[in-house]
Amino acid sequence: MLIALAVLIIALGIVLAIAAGRPDRFRIERATTIGAPPESIFPLIADFHRWRTWSPYEDRDPAMQRTYNGAPNGPGAIYAWDGNKQIGSGRMEITEATPSTRIAIKLEFFKPFKANNTAEFSFEPTTTGTRVTWAMHGTSPFMSKLMGLVFDMDKLVGKDFEVGLQKLKVLAEG
Repeated sequence: MLIALAVLIIALGIVLAIAAGRPDRFRIERATTIGAPPESIFPLIADFHRWRTWSPYEDRDPAMQRTYNGAPNGPGAIYAWDGNKQIGSGRMEITEATPSTRIAIKLEFFKPFKANNTAEFSFEPTTTGTRVTWAMHGTSPFMSKLMGLVFDMDKLVGKDFEVGLQKLKVLAEG
């Protein structure tokens, strides 16, 4: 019994040490090329009212409550949501919007966990349209590092970004 307890304590210590050694920051990023100019895609992202047409998170809770405040679009535009366990609650505010180049968003999650991150969209003209990159980055507190041993957040959130970018592509090219 004492040996089993000692092994359990050592194993727990190893797991905690591994988690503590993980990076203090994270970045999740996905990109796609859309057959449209940046000026056609930019307004679909700079206006939170238009996110319902392409965001992968909008379909997860049909009863989700949404509020829009601040500017109608661009810097100062605010979008807050409150939904079921799958969607949680949070708030986004556009902090930077350089036309057809970049959009930066302050992203705050309240439920099911608290987090403060930055979301960014960048637009790079190509010979076939526009390369759109959707990224999210922020700090990784200890609990996030610990959860990261079990869940691959890059794959989970990255999959959502891929779905959103594909919906954005269909919308912008249609």
